[in-house]
Amino acid sequence: MTDLRRKHGRLDFDIIEPVGWRVLVRKDDNRRETKSGIVLPGNHEIPTLTGRVIAISKMVENDPDTSLRQYDKIIFDPREAIPVEFDPDNRLFVVPLDKVLAIFRKSTAATSTRTESASEFEMDEDEPPI
Repeated sequence: MTDLRRKHGRLDFDIIEPVGWRVLVRKDDNRRETKSGIVLPGNHEIPTLTGRVIAISKMVENDPDTSLRQYDKIIFDPREAIPVEFDPDNRLFVVPLDKVLAIFRKSTAATSTRTESASEFEMDEDEPPI
């Protein structure tokens, strides 16, 4: 499954496959500018805890109770994330599944749910406003 290449007298790998209850995450870039537009000097950066799931282990993939999938954007706890020396910019981390704190999702049902709940609370014409 792993494709090996030889570069500069050493083996380089093309694939990283996490094992156990782990995922491989490409960490988002640290921002050098605040939301209000202030540019941070020198090597000061705003640390990020977000990233994209690049690969998931077979255990995670086959678990019906886990909704995490490849390419999901997540928030993770970096304290137990293991950096991987695979890319020159070193933004890859192996993260235990229990250190994935949240998954970003878009919901199409949220709009219809809000509309349905609002109709439950419509006032009768005879009822005075609060």
